[in-house]
Amino acid sequence: MADKANDADTAAQAQEGNIQGSPEKPTENWVTGDEPMTGAQASYLETLCTEAGEKFDPELTKAEASDRIDALQGKTGRGAS
Repeated sequence: MADKANDADTAAQAQEGNIQGSPEKPTENWVTGDEPMTGAQASYLETLCTEAGEKFDPELTKAEASDRIDALQGKTGRGAS
């Protein structure tokens, strides 16, 4: 049972990009990058836009949303470790 929990934790960390040495694929190379952004992306992006005083665009793709999140994290100081 512990192995399944560890696997799930590792998978979650990898998805969040929290594993050292896990290469990030450029958004322009994402297979699903042209799909609509996820609900989680939309929620977080809307929060960042509000904090940064910028307009939220609900029509962004997954890749566009990811790039926008990265830019706004830098502007707002969120996501900095």
